[in-house]
Amino acid sequence: MLPSVVTLTKLPDDLADPRLALATRSLQSILAVDEDDQIVVFRGARVRLHRPGNISEPLAVLLPLDGLFDIRAAAALRLWRGATGREPGPDLGVLTPDRRNRLILALRALDGRLERATYPEIATALFDTAPISKRDWISHELRDQTGRLVRLGFSMMRGGYRRLLLHPYRRRV
Repeated sequence: MLPSVVTLTKLPDDLADPRLALATRSLQSILAVDEDDQIVVFRGARVRLHRPGNISEPLAVLLPLDGLFDIRAAAALRLWRGATGREPGPDLGVLTPDRRNRLILALRALDGRLERATYPEIATALFDTAPISKRDWISHELRDQTGRLVRLGFSMMRGGYRRLLLHPYRRRV
């Protein structure tokens, strides 16, 4: 199960303190669903939940002490913030706009290279610049950037795209 999915369980009786319990109304929408897996939306932020079986209040969150603990804790904190009426905060599993744009450029660069376009031609198309002469290309600022994008595109084509399924967890496991 992805670490961004919050697993709910029943709070052990010896840990339950009624004075610290969340308002029942904040959890009613979660408990009303009969499905084990659900998506709850708080202020536009989606939080994915897993609730094995029929669990009643008081609820707890299951957080394994593993290499992804910080991501699991951040997801649980987003749930808690949303359930208490606060801003849930950013979802760590979402690609940033910069990363998404880089991946788009890499795939466009790959398409160009597969169509036998030269690196200067690819740079001209990707970055909307004037055509770059062979002489200027040697020291042009876009030369290295274009090469990295083409390499990333080929890497994705050879199976590297699967790493996107594990974003942002791939470096931690």
